[in-house]
Amino acid sequence: MRWHLFNRRKRHFSPPVVIASSFLLLIFVGTLLLKLPISTVHSISWVDALFTATSATTVTGLSVFDPGATLTLFGELLLLTLIQMGGVGLMAFAVAVLILMGKKVGLQNRIYIQESFNQLSVGGTVKFLREILLFVFVVEGFAVGVLAAYWVPKFGWQDGIYYSVFHVISAFNNAGFSLFADNLTPFAGDPVVTIVLSSLFIVGGIGFVVVMEVVTKRSIRQWSLHTKMMISGTILLNLLSTIVFFVLEYNNMKTLGQFSFGDKLLTAYFQAVTPRTAGFNMISIGDMEESSLLYTLFLMFIGGGSASTASGIKLTTFMVIVVATISYFRGLSEPHLYGKSIKIDVVFRSLAIAAVSSMLVFGSLFLLTLTERIPLLPLAFETFSAFGTVGLSMGITSSISPLGEVILCIVMFLGRIGPLTVFFLLIRPKKEKYRFSYDRVHTG
Repeated sequence: MRWHLFNRRKRHFSPPVVIASSFLLLIFVGTLLLKLPISTVHSISWVDALFTATSATTVTGLSVFDPGATLTLFGELLLLTLIQMGGVGLMAFAVAVLILMGKKVGLQNRIYIQESFNQLSVGGTVKFLREILLFVFVVEGFAVGVLAAYWVPKFGWQDGIYYSVFHVISAFNNAGFSLFADNLTPFAGDPVVTIVLSSLFIVGGIGFVVVMEVVTKRSIRQWSLHTKMMISGTILLNLLSTIVFFVLEYNNMKTLGQFSFGDKLLTAYFQAVTPRTAGFNMISIGDMEESSLLYTLFLMFIGGGSASTASGIKLTTFMVIVVATISYFRGLSEPHLYGKSIKIDVVFRSLAIAAVSSMLVFGSLFLLTLTERIPLLPLAFETFSAFGTVGLSMGITSSISPLGEVILCIVMFLGRIGPLTVFFLLIRPKKEKYRFSYDRVHTG
């Protein structure tokens, strides 16, 4: 009888609850395993283990220690596993195991996959998941081959292949963890490393739905409005950001100023695309101009695409708000783009995401100013990086207090699952049964 009741309760768990719980479970297991003596060269604190597990599971990349110097081979492989499962999603891997075992995937599991990847219906979710996992491993495998062919002559067979596997998985899942002490700064201006890794985190951060649609629908006319917005928005924002960083850092001898013109352009491009949740860096973030740092905050807050390995408020959310604002000034009743109208409830949702995210970021930043004795800009940079699960830092992560680490862990977790998910867990939306009378409100 009790088992029967337990099953009934289990079936009533909503997809947001299960998805959030899967991330928490992965973080919990990762924390326990990182505390094992086999995981680290020397003992680390429970808070550091929690922070590292959270950072890996939420594919952030912030680290309180140098992974390459602190973690053993077992610890590095554990970190890589957390990154891969956190990027694609634990529920996706769980369903994949059922498929490999020949088990039937039930309706509830299909609903979880639908919720995880923002599918319109449960129909075809298993096929969609197969396509995603196949795409992930094919792309990662191809990238490993390309990068290994370049790195094996530099580092030898064993290190060359291992470094390639680690950085490819970290890049595709937008994690930003590196085994090199200075991240990717030794490879600034290197065309192979720049193009391979940036291509991976752009594809990983653009959204699996978009990738599948681009692959299956060759004609742009067949693309959905979401895909058109993501593709065009990504191209325009990356191009604009490359120009911004190139101009702002051109004469900064601590960043781009030391390179040739071609290397400046290539490195500026890498730094332009990495803040949208990738987390790698080819120049010292702490040495960047303040104008560049503020622009990086803007990019980290926007983030990547929905149902991807990226976080932030999402590019389409930002674009909807911009289009809606322009439509308001033009006196239009509905915002529209590419010949398609955008529903008002999508505008409301976008505004809610931006508002809740802003409150989360600034609320967390306020708490950190109380717990840390660190200047505001580096602290703000760390907070925005944690929310966008980016992983870029001005070099203060190791100086954060244990309480500050816990605050950033919460920010990383909420940034990965989405602030609105938390609100939907706490507050169940109700359908309006009546309307109130209108009254005047002065704004602006």
